[in-house]
Amino acid sequence: MELWPHCPEEKHLSEINDYLVLPGKCTLIACNEANALVGFCECSLRHDYVEGATSSPTVYLEGIFVLEQFRKMGIAAELIKQAENWGKENGCFEIGSDAEIANQSSIDMHLRLGFKEKNRVVHFIKPIP
Repeated sequence: MELWPHCPEEKHLSEINDYLVLPGKCTLIACNEANALVGFCECSLRHDYVEGATSSPTVYLEGIFVLEQFRKMGIAAELIKQAENWGKENGCFEIGSDAEIANQSSIDMHLRLGFKEKNRVVHFIKPIP
């Protein structure tokens, strides 16, 4: 809920279930010494177009979150490393991700972890009268 606060709880539960049971999806979790959840990432195998990717499938980081008090301790780096390992096991040579254009902390994290920015996009929609 902290990562996607505007998403209804029932949709969260449905998506969590998908990541736990559907092929091509993976949830990785990080726990502290007391075995309490401190972070997670959700990944999927994308066979369609991934911005900047040169191969398919591409493991795609759908979301990553670490509790604020545990940030900058290497947890996100370890989650990404495990996502990369999962991708390799599934025939991937690249990992893709995205961040909201205004989410500078996420952009900075991606850059620190070796991601290269490929594009910036603002999406638009207009109802047809």
